Amino acid sequence: MQSFLADRRLWLVVAAVAAIVLVRISGFHSYLSFDVLKSQRAFLSAFITENYLIATLSYVAIYTVVVALSLPGAFLMTLAGGFFFGALVGASLAVAGATIGAILIFLFARSIFGENALDRFGDAAARLAVAIRREAAVYLLVLRLVPLFPFFLVNLVPAFVGVRLSTFAITTFVGIIPATVVYSLAGAGLGSILDRDEEISASAILTPEILAGLLGLALLTLSSIPLRRWLARSSDRTTRS
Repeated sequence: MQSFLADRRLWLVVAAVAAIVLVRISGFHSYLSFDVLKSQRAFLSAFITENYLIATLSYVAIYTVVVALSLPGAFLMTLAGGFFFGALVGASLAVAGATIGAILIFLFARSIFGENALDRFGDAAARLAVAIRREAAVYLLVLRLVPLFPFFLVNLVPAFVGVRLSTFAITTFVGIIPATVVYSLAGAGLGSILDRDEEISASAILTPEILAGLLGLALLTLSSIPLRRWLARSSDRTTRS
């Protein structure tokens, strides 16, 4: 059994490395640029109009690959989704692609390193893992709501800690919605920026006001931990009395 698991992990690593090398050699990532978006704008608009279903599925698939392989371009993909599909549909497709890609990274890391990899690094690490697992939903939601940490890192750490897949998937899906909607709304107005031959950055969209709003949501979510513990203690005291 151990030999089978070792072989499976080896093949997973080989497959991942092969996929990354193939993408790099093909130059796929080089197409994720403002220059390509500007030059192919008319073609892509016409293609989406004539092949809407194929276009939406292709968009989700490409977004999934970008996230799963941790390629640069998720920000541009989200803007492009809002531009070509509209803010609501674009955000929905981006959330779907990002969530699927994140789940693939999570499953890959868990398959390679095991479900509770952090537990093997001593008692202190094991206690930390247990503490994180206890409030995993809240912590992950906070990390997703405030997009200040590398997306791939937030995908990997839960796998090392031993977070359940369902918890990871739900918090990823829900947590990335606010920022994705903001980016998609910006993408819906991308036409005038492309006409002026300008580019747009994530920092220009995530203004201090918007970031403060996302931080407020994160703090509100984080406050549920002491509140839930207080309610649990109150319930215990009521039961004893």
